[in-house]
Amino acid sequence: MLVHGAAHFRTREGTGRWLGRVGWLAPGFQAWLLSVGEIAIGAGMILGFMNALAASGTVAIMVVAFITQHLRNGFFIYNKGQGYEYVITLAVAAAGLALLGAGDWSLDAVVGTDLRPAQRVWILAAGLGVAAIQVASSWRPGHTSARDG
Repeated sequence: MLVHGAAHFRTREGTGRWLGRVGWLAPGFQAWLLSVGEIAIGAGMILGFMNALAASGTVAIMVVAFITQHLRNGFFIYNKGQGYEYVITLAVAAAGLALLGAGDWSLDAVVGTDLRPAQRVWILAAGLGVAAIQVASSWRPGHTSARDG
């Protein structure tokens, strides 16, 4: 996620144009939000800091990608337009990490920010809710937006 976010950040204009072409409203803002979010999520997962939040963010991004881009392309990643097998794999792995915690060697364990299992479930549910709100409020299939629209 960190590297993917850095690539999106470096190419925000191009990412924004692409997001506008595939139906995202305010694509310039969406490109910024996506790139900064992926960088923060990736750093959190690497460090094991605020792990439930970071991993739930990964699940949210993968759910949005599944719904808006990959579902219509079939299962396999090598299908034209890229299928959804990879985003589902990442979402399931991240959900497991969100629910199980980052482990004893994580910053969460070291600084005492690891959460109880019930708290992790609520954070994962909130991430899925944010994904649903993002898609419902900002994606219009078949609509093309101006870059900063």
